[in-house]
Amino acid sequence: MDFGISNILTILGSLAFFIYGMKMMSEGIQRAAGTQLRQILRNMTKNRYLGVLTGFLITALVQSSSATTVMTVSFVNAGLLTLVESAGIMMGANIGTTITGWLISFMHVKVNLASLAYAVPIFALGVPMLFSKAGKLKYWGEFLVGFGILFLGLSFLKQSVPDIKDNPYVLEFLKDFADYGIWSRLLFVLVGTILTIVVQSSSAAMAITLTMCSQGWLPLDVAVAMILGENIGTTITAEIASLAGNTAAKRSARIHSLFNVIGVTWMVLILPFFLPMLAKVTQAMGFADIYSKDGIEFGLAAFHTSFNLLNVLIMLAFVPWLVNIATKTVKQKTGDDDDVMRLRLISAGTITPELATAE
Repeated sequence: MDFGISNILTILGSLAFFIYGMKMMSEGIQRAAGTQLRQILRNMTKNRYLGVLTGFLITALVQSSSATTVMTVSFVNAGLLTLVESAGIMMGANIGTTITGWLISFMHVKVNLASLAYAVPIFALGVPMLFSKAGKLKYWGEFLVGFGILFLGLSFLKQSVPDIKDNPYVLEFLKDFADYGIWSRLLFVLVGTILTIVVQSSSAAMAITLTMCSQGWLPLDVAVAMILGENIGTTITAEIASLAGNTAAKRSARIHSLFNVIGVTWMVLILPFFLPMLAKVTQAMGFADIYSKDGIEFGLAAFHTSFNLLNVLIMLAFVPWLVNIATKTVKQKTGDDDDVMRLRLISAGTITPELATAE
């Protein structure tokens, strides 16, 4: 089967569907649950463990680690959160974002995505709610319509990516770069990072990686290296959001970057030992072999979650150390009074007005 410009445009259009659906779904749930999310942050203490739980819950709810990290940076900039509190929230966001991988994996495995009939009832419920005068009902309608669009995007994406049986040269091309040990892993980490920066969404990058795996394009070793790169790529959003902020905001974004880069570094080193161990554990639990085509999607989701959980458990003890490095690497400008905690204007960015409302 020939693979030309029209196929590439179809894949890009499918990806656009997915990203727009994810954005609409995220903003809808933020608007619908804005008061509750503000309450969670208002009750935040300096307990880093509570911060991790908060970051996890918010990200699992809004289905966007970028929204959580940008919101956190904005709140640090406004003086509503300290650096220690922001570190916990961002660590929790890393665990929360793995829910997306399970969602995509579940959709691919359990649902026949070749049929669009599953999306129609979602639109049938959501679209009438969009015209409701009750604000909350309207926002829940946005969430449902966004979920339906996300569903269509995944469906089109799986259909538009050709099967490896018709394109064996793709896998051969990857094999040429997959036999150099740690250098191969670093190369594919870089590919995952660039992919996430380009699409500006780790969820979208995860969807692309899972889809290519389901079609046989990527072996497990390459896919997990790309997922590690996506963990680094997602830090760019917070870094960009912090550019217009004060020193505290920049330090908060730097903590997020340090946390992810350090985590990816130690995992790249132990990856040849970690994956076989994960395969044994999942098989002992009765799941399919994660190296097989049937089990690879589950394997990726399991790897993503276990890696982020382990990284948080390890790095939690080093939060003061991360704060110290961020403070030293992001110098305070002369004559700047950022150290004085006070309320500042919150730049909306990717945050909905409900979450940016002044306390």
